[in-house]
Amino acid sequence: MTKQEWKNTTVVTEFILLGFGNGPELDRLLFLMFLLIYVVTITGNIFIIVLMVANQHLHTPMYFFLGNLACLEICYSSNILPRMLLSYLGGDRRISVNGCFTQYYFFGCLAAAECYLLAAMSYDRYLAVCKPLHYLSRMNGKLCFQLGAASWVSGFLSNSILTFLISNLDFCGPNEMEHFFCDSFPMIKLSCSDARVAGLVTSVVAGVCSLPPFLFTFSSYLYIVITVMRIPSATGRKKAFSTCSSHLIVVILFYWSILTVYVLPRHDTQISPNKVFSVFYTILTPLVNPLVYSLRNKEVKEALRKQ
Repeated sequence: MTKQEWKNTTVVTEFILLGFGNGPELDRLLFLMFLLIYVVTITGNIFIIVLMVANQHLHTPMYFFLGNLACLEICYSSNILPRMLLSYLGGDRRISVNGCFTQYYFFGCLAAAECYLLAAMSYDRYLAVCKPLHYLSRMNGKLCFQLGAASWVSGFLSNSILTFLISNLDFCGPNEMEHFFCDSFPMIKLSCSDARVAGLVTSVVAGVCSLPPFLFTFSSYLYIVITVMRIPSATGRKKAFSTCSSHLIVVILFYWSILTVYVLPRHDTQISPNKVFSVFYTILTPLVNPLVYSLRNKEVKEALRKQ
């Protein structure tokens, strides 16, 4: 049945999130796996926040941004994973249209905020490594607050436009969404309206929110690597490279998957692979960020020993 024929017959009031497949055994396996991921993600990020608040030695610009990142990852995961767990536990994969718009709004806001926040964190590391004599004067409390606030506010403002456009589309059927959460392109694909403008604006806004921060972050780490290579001590170079490389891997994984899904040219055959790419920035990144950015740091390990 064509979209026009659907438009003449029904109005969609709920979507069905197909997720990663059906079947009792697969549902149980996915439920246990995502439950473990969610528990570890929330526990790790809450632990980082509590540790940073309780320990005076961690009241520095670097850990201010890490605390913001941990808070963001908690919200990020809680926006997607609990709904997935309920669907695999009870088998009900339905979600109301308004509930879908709400989930998409907060997902998009938090994803954009993370892009900007990672860029702010890379700038902090750039000043600390490449401009150590100017670090304390430049990265003061006021600038930290401004960068953190700008990341959150920019993220929430940017996705308001997209949510407004998508929520004004007509959804007449079918209502099965080839995804595990409510995302822009899967929703646009189900619309029986002319959604070309919404699709174009989605790609443009996603590009603005992800590509400049990615280039800025990559450039910052490139300067850091160049500076580290000039360290005369082999032990010092190895230690610095170990930290920077792990940070850079997570950053590239996060930005690459977002750019692949939202900015690169799209075809209908990309929907299923994009679902896999979405796992990287919605589920895996919040899981590994506490380990990569915090638990491997010497200051955090010392703070843990003193507790």
